[in-house]
Amino acid sequence: MKPRVSFVVPVRNDAARLEVCLRSIARNSNGPDQIELIVVDNGSTDDSVAVARRFGAEVLSVENGRVAELRNQGARRAKADVLAFVDADNEIAAGWVYSALECLRLPNTAVVGALYQPPVDGTWVQRTYGHLRGLPQGQHDTDWLGSGNLAVSRPAFESVGGFDTTLETCEDVDFCHRIRARGMRIISDARLKSIHHGDPRTLLEVFSSERWRGRDNLRVSFRRPITWSAMPSAVLPVIQGLALGIGLAGIFAAFVATWVGLLLVGACLLSFVAATALRVARVVLRARPRRAVGMLAVFIVASVFDVARALALVSPAPHRGVRSRPATATP
Repeated sequence: MKPRVSFVVPVRNDAARLEVCLRSIARNSNGPDQIELIVVDNGSTDDSVAVARRFGAEVLSVENGRVAELRNQGARRAKADVLAFVDADNEIAAGWVYSALECLRLPNTAVVGALYQPPVDGTWVQRTYGHLRGLPQGQHDTDWLGSGNLAVSRPAFESVGGFDTTLETCEDVDFCHRIRARGMRIISDARLKSIHHGDPRTLLEVFSSERWRGRDNLRVSFRRPITWSAMPSAVLPVIQGLALGIGLAGIFAAFVATWVGLLLVGACLLSFVAATALRVARVVLRARPRRAVGMLAVFIVASVFDVARALALVSPAPHRGVRSRPATATP
């Protein structure tokens, strides 16, 4: 009997969080034939493969490949007509499969999912980072969804050729843009709750992870078809990068003409703070009913985020990943 949903879970050296992830997927199964579980291992040297097999997953080994390639390989092996992509450091809610299948029955809908949520016991940085990302609310059309928490019909996935394996990051944004370019809908539904245990726990982790994530941002944002909603995330790092460049020029100019240096540094600070303040205002206004985030915390995390994304344009970081630690399952 063909399964209704095939889950594809890429992993590399993340056994503890993979166990939490697979247990959350298992809670969504009403029988052995409803869900197919495929774990695509990227050369793990820990117990990730053993954990996957303990949950009855089929394990594919892809030693050298970006995450887009891992997901595509898993999709090729999958048998179901609905493909669910969940990352090893994500934990989905009970009822996820039911809600995903229901959403995919909406007219002309190809992709469904929801924004990640931060760990319930996370640090102040994780909670604030979650507010920067946004909180899932209700059900609505959206431009894109993160590829660690989405479901897609197989015909739609194959019609756009899956994920672009030449991209190291932003492959989900590119995938969703190509889906929408074909006139298909992407639906965000808060019922498809997913806790991202891999959110950065410290400001240093925010800096290093965003220097990596920002590496393909411009490349994807200016691909055709260009979506104007994606422009702020593409243009803001350029503005911030120019501001940082002006600031550095001001420091050097100060040795020659103090007033010129101070003017340049002032211009740098003003433009940088103004751009970040716009992001902060949007987050605080959006989160106001919850009273769960402070303006100072948002400004600090947003500033680190913006500096990292600006630097990613000229010195992108390699993918080291967020330091793994055991995740606590959410009831």
